[in-house]
Amino acid sequence: MATDQSPTQPFTQPITQSHVEAALKSLLDPNAGKDFVSTRSVRAIAVHALDAQSWRVEVNIELGYPARSQFEHLRARVREHLGALPGVAEVVVHMSSRVEAHAVQRGVKRLPGVKNIVAIASGKGGVGKSTTAVNLALALAQEGANVGLLDADIYGPSLPQMLGLSGKPESTDGKTIEPMRAHGVQAMSIGLLVDTETPMVWRGPMATQALRQLLTETRWQDLDYLLIDMPPGTGDIHLTLAQQVPLTGAVIVTTPQDIALLDARKGLKMFEKVSVTILGIVENMSMHICRNCGHEEAIFGTGGGARMAADYGLELLGSLPLDLRVREETDAGHPTVVAAPDSRIAEIYRQVARRIAVKVADTARDMSARFPNIVVQQS
Repeated sequence: MATDQSPTQPFTQPITQSHVEAALKSLLDPNAGKDFVSTRSVRAIAVHALDAQSWRVEVNIELGYPARSQFEHLRARVREHLGALPGVAEVVVHMSSRVEAHAVQRGVKRLPGVKNIVAIASGKGGVGKSTTAVNLALALAQEGANVGLLDADIYGPSLPQMLGLSGKPESTDGKTIEPMRAHGVQAMSIGLLVDTETPMVWRGPMATQALRQLLTETRWQDLDYLLIDMPPGTGDIHLTLAQQVPLTGAVIVTTPQDIALLDARKGLKMFEKVSVTILGIVENMSMHICRNCGHEEAIFGTGGGARMAADYGLELLGSLPLDLRVREETDAGHPTVVAAPDSRIAEIYRQVARRIAVKVADTARDMSARFPNIVVQQS
């Protein structure tokens, strides 16, 4: 049966949830590089008729990674994309994020109060690994995650100074230690338990046991991520962490310098041998920019991190410049991400942190809690 149609009011097909979902399949999340449907970020879609030919669309999007600074930008992208559908007069986008626990090495027991543990390693000292680890932890916290930071360097702990921490951690039950807090991050280090000038003259087994206690006897509180600032090298402590600590993944920090890349490759291969997922590579000190004249100079060479990433089929998560302010601010106990949150360097740290979180979200989820324990008894 024919229907009279006014030339000023053409017939518009009703909008359904299927139309909205199909439209979201063609819209990429710029942080994840995938559409919102395939990443299972679309939690709910509602369509309400405003009148015979216009509709109000309401979408609930929950990201699997922290991205508080990106919410407004992503909300605007979704609103503009869905607003282009014929007949859609209003779009409401609810944006949130929730971090899930992801799979670890087989046979390794999970740590209470911690969803994901990420090792920040280098294989070599002097590449700015600790500075990178601290700023990445603070960046994740700024993006809305609950974050912890463990200083795994028993012989040369630097985390207390970098975070501006002083005093001793408390114990409420005499058995466990409360983590100390700085800039919104939970932290623990052997440097918080001994005097600053006291050297740890311990053999490998003693240092390994001390680290194990720091990790398991600290009362971590509902962490989305625990970043472990690994010591340089590939010795006893590294093997203990890689084999006995439930690691979701590892990030390799290097400089473009050939000698640093040699050791970084050794660290990477160590994690591969114990079946720990390598999330990617961070190139530190990639470029020095003169603060007086603006001249750029690649002091440690160029492209080393990118070549290493290509050799192993990994992602170069980001490249950080060599900047005097990073050293000054970290030495003062106020790392760049909190000392200068609007700076270009702080934004690079946040970009790298988001990429790490996205890579974690892409790994298999931990499903162990969803399966009941089955006990067979003879009657």
